[in-house]
Amino acid sequence: MDLFRLLNVNELAVALSRMNMFPYFEVAHYIVSVMSLREQPGALEVSRRSPLACWFSAMLHCFGGAVLSGVIMAEAPVEPLANSTNILLASLMWYVVFYCPQDMVYSCATILPIRLVLTAMKEVTRTWKVLGGVTQASKKYKDSLFVMIAVGWTKGAGGGLMSNFEQLVRGIWKPETNELLKMTYPTKVTLIGSVLFSLQQCQYLPMNRPQLMLLYTTFIVINKTRMMLLGSSFSLLIWIESTLYEVLFARPLTCSPLTNQTHSHITSSCSSSEAKSTSCVKNGSPLPQEECKVSEKDKKKTE
Repeated sequence: MDLFRLLNVNELAVALSRMNMFPYFEVAHYIVSVMSLREQPGALEVSRRSPLACWFSAMLHCFGGAVLSGVIMAEAPVEPLANSTNILLASLMWYVVFYCPQDMVYSCATILPIRLVLTAMKEVTRTWKVLGGVTQASKKYKDSLFVMIAVGWTKGAGGGLMSNFEQLVRGIWKPETNELLKMTYPTKVTLIGSVLFSLQQCQYLPMNRPQLMLLYTTFIVINKTRMMLLGSSFSLLIWIESTLYEVLFARPLTCSPLTNQTHSHITSSCSSSEAKSTSCVKNGSPLPQEECKVSEKDKKKTE
């Protein structure tokens, strides 16, 4: 793109695309993932009652994307366990976050500047995970855009998409928290990234891969940092989502003919009952039923 040449950021984009995520960025991903597990209600109790269940939940948070994308691609779900180095590193981060004496590691990681750095590094790994899923799908399904989107989405946001199963491991069942019913920000932004990288892979997007990686990574890092500093979950995605919903899916409320007939019938019956009730009123106060009949007979005689 000409804009990248004018800003002289092509070299930066290429350098970013060649950056190795292991070990520093992967460690940040593991720490933030385990911290999000620890901050869920009941997680500390599970860690004391059943460390094995807590460890398994932590591994789902760390490797849920690889597991779920492997299931979609008809591969072994246990394939992420084949990398012993990553498993041992993630297990070490789980142990120090949950069981470090005096909670030193967790207390240090919750300091805002440190947490900002760790979260930004985790967002960088999101780009590589989404791109890895799209590339993995394109090797087997070269021209299938939707398969690329699905695999890239699950690999980048698999931990959130598997949240119901992860909660079940900890003895919690909340089907109303299904990620497809109430998408969180990470799931939404991962879906957008998967769509963009899939379009670029199919050559529908006039942009090379390093440039797209730089733009997407910059956007998610800046947006996540802004949300953490402001303490707000509001993002531009909410405005875009609400606009698309109003344009494409919202329907005006209309009344069916049956409803109109029912409403008119109720209105007519109410008006007739009001007319009957007003005929038995004297000096502003209602008459008893017997006096009302007598007064009606007197009216007929006078007529």
